[in-house]
Amino acid sequence: MTLSFLRKKYPVFIYESYSFKQMKSGLQVSFVFKAGDIVFNPRILIKKAKSKKGIDNLVFSLGLIELFSYWKAVCSPKILIKCGYLDSFQKKWWKDLLIKGMGQFFYENKINFLKKGFVEIEAVKGKSFAKAKNYIKGKQLLIPIGGGKDSAVVLDLLAQEKNSACFCLNPDEHVKKMVKIGNGKDFIVAERKIEKKLLAMNRKGFLNGHTPFVAYLSFLTVLVAVLFNKKYVVFGNEDSANEGNVNYLGREINHQYSKTYDFEKRFREYSKKYLAKDVEVFSVLRPFYELQIGKIFSSLKQYFPAFLSCNEASKTCSGTKKKTGRWCGRCSKCLFVFMILYPFVEEKELVEIFGSNLLEKKELLGTLKELIGEKKAKPFECVGTRRESLVALYLGWKKSCNHAPFLLRYFEKNILNKYSDWEKEEKRIMTHWNKNNFVPKEFI
Repeated sequence: MTLSFLRKKYPVFIYESYSFKQMKSGLQVSFVFKAGDIVFNPRILIKKAKSKKGIDNLVFSLGLIELFSYWKAVCSPKILIKCGYLDSFQKKWWKDLLIKGMGQFFYENKINFLKKGFVEIEAVKGKSFAKAKNYIKGKQLLIPIGGGKDSAVVLDLLAQEKNSACFCLNPDEHVKKMVKIGNGKDFIVAERKIEKKLLAMNRKGFLNGHTPFVAYLSFLTVLVAVLFNKKYVVFGNEDSANEGNVNYLGREINHQYSKTYDFEKRFREYSKKYLAKDVEVFSVLRPFYELQIGKIFSSLKQYFPAFLSCNEASKTCSGTKKKTGRWCGRCSKCLFVFMILYPFVEEKELVEIFGSNLLEKKELLGTLKELIGEKKAKPFECVGTRRESLVALYLGWKKSCNHAPFLLRYFEKNILNKYSDWEKEEKRIMTHWNKNNFVPKEFI
């Protein structure tokens, strides 16, 4: 189906309603979205949560970020909010998030998102919401866990803090194992179900693509923090996320936009003004590059059997296949993680994790070139900057000496002599500290 056909057939995407009710198993949240004769009713269950007064705005706002996943199927030129009020600042804020957060979706579907009238947000309900109150003081932590090395580093750093709790959306066995290894005291779980109707539409040719998942988590975790009386929501987003992937229509497209400092800053301001002023959201790993975090993680060997950040492992291809639950060994995420751990971890240990030495795979040469900037676009994955990928190769090459695997031999032959001072670049990357962050002093 073409974009123009879908926009003409579905000119208005409606956020009809939200609701929440107390269940024996926790708090169930539901939304109703409409586009023409299509009705979506996605749900999320926050286990063991007790409903509270004053959470309407938090639930309503969660629905606003949830609708991105459904709006994208038809790209309606108007988004009509019938169940809550948005002032002029909020409407602009949400439109900016949609444009920046959906950049990869626009790029991959060849959509001109800069065209006049591409999308407008209108709210018809005039009553505003009150901000949620959170009276908890002190170091009450909520730690979102995704299952990768960053989660392990944050978990090892903070899980032993009094009154800390881990949180995960749709946890798999790897996440559960990681939390157990990290001795997480409490484990809060939410189960989100994507409408099967949407998956069926994707298979029929409706539009599909990336949405800003960490933005969704940001709104969800503020709600969870209020429900469970947590003051700090501590993410593990790093400075590397600030680098984009490709330029499209004169704009930088960043797969990781909702992990950037820019989004974090905007979200903190929005949350304090409209959501819950007493909840602090920040990324404790923001000062660091991925390569630095990889070095830290290399000493946390207890997590080696549990961590998994290959996105291919969790893909279902719109419900047509089962999740594999293991490193695929073929994608850019697998190669990048292998590269940044290789200088600091014994090869035997890495092969045990990934199944093989990925630096020996000739078929990954094209992926390597994308990671280091020799091709137009950096892979649309949560990977590091092009410069730190080069430094990772340099460190791996130094470590391997006369027994370099294939991709490091390529580096030695084609890249090593292009730069004159690798030691200086290594020092710059490995001592990097981004001062532009919101990490409270008690966490440094």
